[in-house]
Amino acid sequence: MGYVNDNRIVMTLHAGGTNFVFSAIQAGEEIIEPFSVSSCSYDLKSCLNSLSSGFRKVCSLLPQDPVAISFAFPGPADYENGVIGDLPNFPSFRGGVALKAFLEEKFCIPVYINNDGNLFAYGEALAGALPYVNSCLESVGSNRRYKNLLGITFGTGFGAGVVIDKVLLSGDNGCGGDVWLARNGCYPNMIAEESVSIRAVKRVYEQFAGLEDSDLTPKNIFEIADGKMDGNKNAAVKSFQEFGKVAGMTIAGALNIVDGIVVLGGGITGAVNYFMPSLLEELRGNLFSFSGDSFPVLQMDVFDLSNQQEFDSFLSDEDELIKVPDSDRYIPYRKVKKTGILVSSLGTSKAIALGAYTFALTQLDKS
Repeated sequence: MGYVNDNRIVMTLHAGGTNFVFSAIQAGEEIIEPFSVSSCSYDLKSCLNSLSSGFRKVCSLLPQDPVAISFAFPGPADYENGVIGDLPNFPSFRGGVALKAFLEEKFCIPVYINNDGNLFAYGEALAGALPYVNSCLESVGSNRRYKNLLGITFGTGFGAGVVIDKVLLSGDNGCGGDVWLARNGCYPNMIAEESVSIRAVKRVYEQFAGLEDSDLTPKNIFEIADGKMDGNKNAAVKSFQEFGKVAGMTIAGALNIVDGIVVLGGGITGAVNYFMPSLLEELRGNLFSFSGDSFPVLQMDVFDLSNQQEFDSFLSDEDELIKVPDSDRYIPYRKVKKTGILVSSLGTSKAIALGAYTFALTQLDKS
């Protein structure tokens, strides 16, 4: 990734609706052990205090002064001006909080705020999934390389980010990659996030298990599905199946525009074995025309890169040589279009931190 020899230090944060994860990066590496504190998202004073005290603790652990603060915050927001507001997962911020200016006054260094899905994708594109996939292709002698990435985060909400040839797609309004409010494929009047989130897994489990207001978490429901905890196993499996189905529908729509590698992050990826089958079923499905013609949902074949047999097939080249008319030359023809989907090996927080770090230094170097 860029800036691997840069000694400047950037303080970073992964701001989720449940926890804040603080870190600091120098030369592309985390230089402190990340730590988390409660985000206190329902109380503004407590939330701002968590942010300030967290960054003060980071400062106390650093060998030199940081040059910037850069972090991810759930969207939507006015990221350019650093105003956060009207977030479902941060009710205390509704109406707008000038978070960038607040922190710049507290710490007297530039502050950069971006969408968590965007920075997750940026980190994976520069230091995670994308270079990993391309290095694997290079190792088998393939001349295929991927430049684009769709990063998806599964957690309190349903996030995403898009990187096109190393450039983060923010959008004119800071809304690039916002998949959470896509139309829900199972409930057309609902947003996709109502089926792709922590609350969605719990809601569907309770629906099929005949429960109300249980204290179960997605981890508990995963353990029920896995037979490691008492409960309604059928309901647990169905909760992840619906999750995967709606996630797959939404990702398919995004992939038809982005056309790149897909990397998944967030705590719910721990249940990937239960939601991936229905997700892949949607990505590999078909749609029809009124004349009865069948078309694949995606023009490219989708490979599950966590499956070694599928990964091997993904890496293999199936190019044909096509003769140039009236010539002795032959041109390679990539007849089979391919993309892959995999779970982050960096981990969501680290990928976001690396994305935030690079974003900050890029912005500083522009100024």
